[in-house]
Amino acid sequence: MHEPAFDTIPALLDHAATAFGDAPAIEDGGTTLSFVELRHRARAAAAAMRRAWGIEVGDRVAIWAPNVWEWVVAALGVHLAGGVLVPINTRYKGDEARYIIERSGAKALITVDGFLGLDFVSMAALPDLPTVAFRRDWDSFVADAAEGPLPVVGPGDVSDILFTSGTTGRPKGVVTTHGQSIRAYMAWSEVTGLRTGDRYLVVAPFFHCFGYKAGWLACLMRGATILPQATFDVDAVLARLGPDRVSVLPGPPALYQTLLQRDLSGVDLSTLRLAVTGAASIPVQLIHDMRDVLGFDTVITGYGLTEASGIATMCRHDDDPETIATTSGRAIPGVSIKLVDADGAEVPPGEPGHLLVRGYNVTSGYYGDPEATAQSIVDGWLHTGDIAVMDARGYVRITDRIKDMFIVGGFNAYPAEIEHTLLTHPAIADAAVIGVPDERLGEVGMAFVVLRAGAVLDPETLKAWSRERMANFKVPRRVAFIDVLPRNASGKVTRFALREQADA
Repeated sequence: MHEPAFDTIPALLDHAATAFGDAPAIEDGGTTLSFVELRHRARAAAAAMRRAWGIEVGDRVAIWAPNVWEWVVAALGVHLAGGVLVPINTRYKGDEARYIIERSGAKALITVDGFLGLDFVSMAALPDLPTVAFRRDWDSFVADAAEGPLPVVGPGDVSDILFTSGTTGRPKGVVTTHGQSIRAYMAWSEVTGLRTGDRYLVVAPFFHCFGYKAGWLACLMRGATILPQATFDVDAVLARLGPDRVSVLPGPPALYQTLLQRDLSGVDLSTLRLAVTGAASIPVQLIHDMRDVLGFDTVITGYGLTEASGIATMCRHDDDPETIATTSGRAIPGVSIKLVDADGAEVPPGEPGHLLVRGYNVTSGYYGDPEATAQSIVDGWLHTGDIAVMDARGYVRITDRIKDMFIVGGFNAYPAEIEHTLLTHPAIADAAVIGVPDERLGEVGMAFVVLRAGAVLDPETLKAWSRERMANFKVPRRVAFIDVLPRNASGKVTRFALREQADA
């Protein structure tokens, strides 16, 4: 890979404006911005943030909004102002978002007014936090902002803090620098073959590495047009493919499985070229169908986690369908992986082991949490918590998760976090959550619940209660009431016993 002419996100924006000029950088409904116009809007946003909020290098700014063109402008404005971007999951409820805002020490919040009928400003319930909302007061916020001198950030400066959940039951903020993001997604875009003139429908949410860094940031690197999709609606996606001349459509396997279940007669699939997927096991037939039915020339799978800048291994474009479907590829350039046993010794090819990652992509740590950082990163090796098998070529297949995480339609769901919320229900004495197979979403949550003496609760009531307190992908789809949770001698829940019950 050639060394890029930029090593920070502000430098990338300057490069894109110079290299791609008046070509469309982003198209969203009736709004089209060229690369030059995108830079101009981002500079105005940066000036407004510095003027109104006093944003300086290192200050955190949160964005809680769906995929819209303003999100990209605002995020780039944060970067140009020297700030640190803190994206928030749009599926979060008020308590969940407020925790991240307060934990990160965000100096301001950028959100949206009326998305899916929600009032994010009221949900956050932080009246003393400076807040501006797209489609409400964003235009006036940036209107009179005169472009002026902006701070210089370097590759070692922090670009963002992405919060990811863990076994503690509360999200942890993963710190990433400009240099890490640039280098990782130059590698990603080179391996995938993203190119100038591509039209990239970004279905993955911007608050996630997949939609942010493998999405619009990669488009800036290669001169591709960003086509934001605010919500994943299959009919809306199908309706856009032809008219928007979509050539790049990454997403979780559930995206393609859902598309293939629809009537595709009359749908223009002729421009589809590149698909990138992962985050779940994939049937080999799906890879064939993505090529033969949907018409993709290139299908690539990969593996990553937020702590590794969202990327660690990838298949290559010339790998066979079985390799693409059954493995997550091999390490990207500049990154090392190894599998170890419980004693830390490397295991031979074909044997399962704990997957460790080392390289420039690994985070320096969790924001404000040195203890969790020391547990996850040892001698430079990131302990992913995933069990994998590596073949003689260095290709890995993820087989299990030490952390018991499961993936719902591409979103990571963590039992400890869901259990933490369930245990606040006045009728619940104990609870454990596991992932169970689901034909459409890959996996969904199943909760095993022990009720307090004399308490009465039914599954549908608990699901409705959960939907009010946690993101929809976390809500258990199945609920079983049991007398006692199975535990081992040390008191830990034996989840394999719960899986046996689930299968019974």
